[in-house]
Amino acid sequence: MRPPPYFQPMILADALAALAQASLVPLAGGTDFYPARVACPVSEAILDLSRIAGLRGITRVGDAWRLGALTSWSDLRRQRLPGFLRALQQASAEVGGVQVQNAGTIGGNVCNASPAADAVPPLLALSAQVELACAGGVRTLPLAQFLLGSRRTARAPDELLTAILLPEFGPRTRTAFRKLGARRYLVISVVMTAARVDIDASGRIVDAAVAVGACSEVAQRLPALEQRLIGRLLTPDVSNVPHVSDLAVLTPRSDSRGSAEYRLDAGLALVRRALGDLCDE
Repeated sequence: MRPPPYFQPMILADALAALAQASLVPLAGGTDFYPARVACPVSEAILDLSRIAGLRGITRVGDAWRLGALTSWSDLRRQRLPGFLRALQQASAEVGGVQVQNAGTIGGNVCNASPAADAVPPLLALSAQVELACAGGVRTLPLAQFLLGSRRTARAPDELLTAILLPEFGPRTRTAFRKLGARRYLVISVVMTAARVDIDASGRIVDAAVAVGACSEVAQRLPALEQRLIGRLLTPDVSNVPHVSDLAVLTPRSDSRGSAEYRLDAGLALVRRALGDLCDE
């Protein structure tokens, strides 16, 4: 039996069975879906996931953390979480306003695959993986492989993103998030960055990750900078390490929010500030 044009299942198995039978548009918080259809009737068949309780929540599973796809920005912001998730919590505080944070979900933000998706830089810096489920089983994929381009992902038509998986980082891991927009809230970012460093007992950096969003079709890590940070002491001097050449992997475009040149200048400044924030933590 084919699902109706608007289907709101209570359990994940029913949602996956419906996707296996028909072409449906998964709907989570709707904070991207509805604004894109202002003054237009909804013509797609909808799979409303909002009542599937098992897709919401933040849990530790073994040596990893599981963020259910329907976990809201407010959930992330309010829950007491390990220090290494600070950048993700900082990002959650700058997504829209309180109403958007209450309704919007981290899974929806990732699946929307906007170049300016707030969750993506901190998740890339945290080596996130996505969990994809269909009626036939479950698979995991690194986030960097899941995001294929602007509004494009590796999700198959019969799959749902059910969770985001993060490895456990130790107490010496520090993270930070920085975002630039025309104003503080309710704004699409001009550029944003997330940084992570792992330090040893002497304060020396043993691993690093830096990601920049809104400067390419998909947020990108800066591998050349990451390598140069390793071995340095985490002092305010690390904010001077980034160079414009480190941003060569980015492909910014000019639009109404800023020129490509401005985005590169701002991106370099934000990377430096994020690294400075790690020293202040």
